[in-house]
Amino acid sequence: MEHHPIGVFDSGFGGLTVLREIERVLPQYDFLYLGDNARTPYGNRSFEVVYAYTLEAIEWLLERGCPLVILACNTASAKALRTIQQRDLPRIAPRARVLGVIRPVAETVGTLTRSGHIGVLATAGTVASDSYRIEILKHFPEVTVVQQECPMWVPLVENHECDGAGADFFVGRDIGRLLERDPLVDTLVLGCTHYPLLEERVRAHLPAGIRVVSQGEIVARSLAHYLERHPEISARCSRTGGRALYTSENPAVFDRSAALFYGRPVRSGHICLPNR
Repeated sequence: MEHHPIGVFDSGFGGLTVLREIERVLPQYDFLYLGDNARTPYGNRSFEVVYAYTLEAIEWLLERGCPLVILACNTASAKALRTIQQRDLPRIAPRARVLGVIRPVAETVGTLTRSGHIGVLATAGTVASDSYRIEILKHFPEVTVVQQECPMWVPLVENHECDGAGADFFVGRDIGRLLERDPLVDTLVLGCTHYPLLEERVRAHLPAGIRVVSQGEIVARSLAHYLERHPEISARCSRTGGRALYTSENPAVFDRSAALFYGRPVRSGHICLPNR
């Protein structure tokens, strides 16, 4: 049987929290993960650079037989997904599909709020793109969306400081800023794939009654429903339970931190991007 895994791409480690949830929901499928750690972070780069880097990664995954690619990266989903879907896929792989992580959350979160006020915690790049607010309002035009950038959260996670005093300070500060701007928020989106590792700290700083929405679980359920609705795509995805992880960084360096996000030991391979 030919190997046609579902591709999962992130600029670094955070997408592994999404992959972990997808695997839990769809364990029978094969998955191929690519982290562009040599060029991370993407969040402070221009739309043009994020688009170019993301397209290079998608092309690498398509060349390895992936009929479906998940952009498990908020920045890539915000800055590159639509252009790649509309302009590039019809040219380079018309039968392939690329999906992001923002739309599934946007389609769901409006059903969870009672007050009609939704908060989004994200990186500066994702907030600047305004993608969450735009997508949520497409589906739920009556709600209010307040966004708060959290520039220190990713460095805290990647430096294994989730339980330290620094995390406590910055998480408390940024949540406080969001709630000060809109005290009616009752549903809070963790709009970065790193943030599930800070979820316990987030909950500790929230008033009672505020619901925390993490991407991984929603994206996993959304992907399962997508494959049910699109049997022609599902049929092209191989199912041997295989897993392979690659990084554009040194694999030994990647593996040490990746285990924190993936929840188990990692042995990755190395690639160079662009792969030309």
